[in-house]
Amino acid sequence: MVRAGLAPAMTGARILSVAVHDERALTRHSAGAADFVARTEGAEVATVARRGKFLWMPLAATGGEARSAIVGHLGMSGQLLLRRPDAAAERHERIRLYVEHPQHGELAVVFADQRTFGSLAVDALVPTGDGRAAGWGSVEPLIPSQVAHIARDPMDDEFQDRAFRAALRTRSSAIKRVLLDQGVISGVGNIYADESLWAARIHPETPASALSTVAVNRLLAEVRAVLEKALAEGGTSFDAQYVNVNGQAGYFAHSLNAYGREGELCARCGGPIRRESFMNRSSHYCPRCQRRRG
Repeated sequence: MVRAGLAPAMTGARILSVAVHDERALTRHSAGAADFVARTEGAEVATVARRGKFLWMPLAATGGEARSAIVGHLGMSGQLLLRRPDAAAERHERIRLYVEHPQHGELAVVFADQRTFGSLAVDALVPTGDGRAAGWGSVEPLIPSQVAHIARDPMDDEFQDRAFRAALRTRSSAIKRVLLDQGVISGVGNIYADESLWAARIHPETPASALSTVAVNRLLAEVRAVLEKALAEGGTSFDAQYVNVNGQAGYFAHSLNAYGREGELCARCGGPIRRESFMNRSSHYCPRCQRRRG
């Protein structure tokens, strides 16, 4: 949602100036605030791309310099907001980029972050391991070095279903744990993992290697269906921190079938939804129609 909102305003825009109010928002940029400002002011943004929870804005090549990009990770509470250049400071505002777009004029991009786990950085672009376009919104086989270790997400046109099935055959850990492993697949957080497994009728503790090809294909189809529906509904917002670039909350929380519904009746079979502890979080599933196998 954030990438889709930023793309029209940032593609082709020039960064006029940058104000860093809190260097904690640059933890991924080890060279510090002055270097971040020097490397971004005057640069032109080529596009806005993402892979999993990482977002980046490649900077147009100039004078034979190595290609680079502004990389963003929102952490637990980060926000990227589009505002008028003279808009009042946002609560928890850390960085503000003043930009000028050839069609939309002058705008401000605000990075706000209550818990300061998120970060912006300028990072070198490196070739993708498979030689394909790096992620959603990108047409070049170049990816920030900080993102190169992240697997493709299932919404990516270059995601390889066959490779995902092969990866699952070698893993005996629980399928939900694999869905949250960003070295295997990205973009599927705790909520969407629960929803996808419920839709596919797969118990979250089923060993990944025990799933048949038919089951894995069904799971991938449900993952994509859940993500597409969530995007259509603006994402899942449980509080005011999870918003799009205009500060609007998503409403996919009203469509959840498993996550957060402990003790409620399963919409499919009428059995009670169960909640169990999982990796310092929670798993929600229906023990009646998501039977454990393997």
